[in-house]
Amino acid sequence: MKIAIATGNAHKVKELSKLLDIEGIEFVSLKDLGFTGDIIEDGKTFAENAMIKAKFICDKYGIPAIADDSGLCVDALNGEPGIYSARYASKDGGNSDDRANIDLLLENMKSIPSGERSGRFVCSMAFCAPDGVALTVDGICEGHITCDIRGEGGFGYDPVFYCTKLCKTFGEASDEEKNNVSHRYNACKLLAVKLKEYINN
Repeated sequence: MKIAIATGNAHKVKELSKLLDIEGIEFVSLKDLGFTGDIIEDGKTFAENAMIKAKFICDKYGIPAIADDSGLCVDALNGEPGIYSARYASKDGGNSDDRANIDLLLENMKSIPSGERSGRFVCSMAFCAPDGVALTVDGICEGHITCDIRGEGGFGYDPVFYCTKLCKTFGEASDEEKNNVSHRYNACKLLAVKLKEYINN
């Protein structure tokens, strides 16, 4: 069975394909499908945005699709940047680069003491199939925001997200370390169970 991964982010395609390694499923990217347009994400939650993307690709190409929407939620900033994580520092509403987003986050948190910098990565994953099956799952990874950039690995906010389980930032962690605890890993574990049930039925 072919399932599309509805994202134009090459990092996510690679990561999700590895995490959702299920026998009998071949994952294809938007590039494989020839899709180069934009999907308007106007949901109010991660789950809504994930389903919007999955349903769009499912309807357009007639194959099951998976999409995720994820971001960083900081308690001291009332959940920001949240669903706007990728465009936190944007001036025009489009995605902004990782460093600009990190710089703005650290600037907005400069007066917040170390004991009050808790936050978490959240990942909502959605699956939509032509037969009408639609489902979502949520994965969470707890941690806190550092006061400076640590490590050069990962992408997005990884260098300033100190993962409680790893006792280091995602930027300092190897791909294997991150993939074993991340919000996407936790969401993928839940989604894999539901996908196997869907295939068996």
